[in-house]
Amino acid sequence: MASRLHAHIGTFRQLEILLALYQGGSVKAASESLFLTQPTVSMQLKKLSEAIGLPLYHQVGRKLKFTDAGLATIKTAQQILQSCEALDMQLSDLRGLKSGTLRLASATTAKYFIPHLLGPFCERYPGIDIQFTVANRQKVIERLEQGLDDFYVFSYVPEGLELETIEFMSNDLVAIAEQNHPLSKQKRVSLEQFCQQDFLIRESGSGTRYATESFFSKQSVSPKVKMTIASNEAIIHSVLSRLGVSILSAHTLAFGEMYGVKVLNVEGLPIKSKWSFSWTKTHHLSPIANVFLNYVETEGREMMKQAIKL
Repeated sequence: MASRLHAHIGTFRQLEILLALYQGGSVKAASESLFLTQPTVSMQLKKLSEAIGLPLYHQVGRKLKFTDAGLATIKTAQQILQSCEALDMQLSDLRGLKSGTLRLASATTAKYFIPHLLGPFCERYPGIDIQFTVANRQKVIERLEQGLDDFYVFSYVPEGLELETIEFMSNDLVAIAEQNHPLSKQKRVSLEQFCQQDFLIRESGSGTRYATESFFSKQSVSPKVKMTIASNEAIIHSVLSRLGVSILSAHTLAFGEMYGVKVLNVEGLPIKSKWSFSWTKTHHLSPIANVFLNYVETEGREMMKQAIKL
């Protein structure tokens, strides 16, 4: 039975290559992520398809369209490889070692504080490998739906998904302008005044944009959007160049080079939210993930309060 099953699903390496193809969207991206040549990736995918007896995907223009057989194999491959990793970490734990891989995916703004959390943890458990993925909110949700990581960091936890969540720290979104901007001279700025300024907004799919648009919608006002910008750093430099005003997480100011940026006292702001660690209820946390979760709950919150004050 085992040999027949193995013949159908291929080798572990072939399953890894298939997952890399699915995540990267192309043979080139898969080869680069696995440090393999493109011909090797193509050959192994062909062998896997032949072993299964069905095509796994089709090339449609520049995009890949996975077949039902391909999607079923991908889902099973994720489960198999996750189980193997969990077993490896359990065995390491039994040997008195803390080793394995911890996978985190976070919204872009969280990159300012997650490394401060991971540093002491990695010093305590030097045998642990960390895979830290930073993407906008929508990409992180997609990773969650695919079950690619142990934990997902959100400021606004997505609705409609079966999730376990712990709140970690506050995430206030504040209005900013260049220090010599006319609004920077005012002790208090009305929301109407703020909306009359050229506004710089994050890209669609960003958590900051999601929060900002929700805020303006509830206030029944609309900002005068001048530019859509896909990074906090680029927005800050654009503000410094007096291209407009914006709303960003206070964390981007706490850990960045913010000379010349002024936080405005705008009516109705800041937008209050909380950073949370989330994971799916159906995902069995590995020993390493459980150790990290305990670390976050018992030490992480206070550690981040101290880091933000630096």
